[in-house]
Amino acid sequence: KCVKKFKIFNTNNLWISLKAIKERVVTGTLERDVIVNHKALDDGRNVIQLETAVGAAIKNFSGAFAINVPRSRFLPVKHTSDLLLVMSNLYNLEDGVIAMSPDRQFPSTPLIKLGPDFKRIQSFLKRFQTIPDLLELDHLTVTGDVYFGRDVSLRGTVIIIANHGERIDIPSGSLLENKIVSGNLRILDH
Repeated sequence: KCVKKFKIFNTNNLWISLKAIKERVVTGTLERDVIVNHKALDDGRNVIQLETAVGAAIKNFSGAFAINVPRSRFLPVKHTSDLLLVMSNLYNLEDGVIAMSPDRQFPSTPLIKLGPDFKRIQSFLKRFQTIPDLLELDHLTVTGDVYFGRDVSLRGTVIIIANHGERIDIPSGSLLENKIVSGNLRILDH
């Protein structure tokens, strides 16, 4: 918990000496802080999750150190909005390095906010026939019951809001550039 020494810290990967851990466990000197996370279950009940962060245990070991890995080698996927970015044409994987596509005209990643209907992986995946082209996207907000057809391109700032109880289907081949789509929209093949 030394934020003065480690201002940026994310432990997605740890290399640990099992001998050193065993020594601390046997002697009872492995100190860990309890983290309290307030969460809501799918049924709406509020719960408290108690956990310990293994990365915080670094304070127990002299000579421990952290390595700052650049984003070119590490793209965290903690939410489906992150998954959308990684699955899109914004990034290429070459020789084990994740790199932004040279076709993107500016180096920043778009801001993507997906609503609760996109939270679960299964729900997220069924809402995209193919992942949209995001090369020229700056900001995307999607909330409600929204589905994307094949070969959709999103550019600039795109906001899509389906009314409660309504559904929006973005047709295959659509280009949405600096658009707000709200209400309901269903285009059906016949």
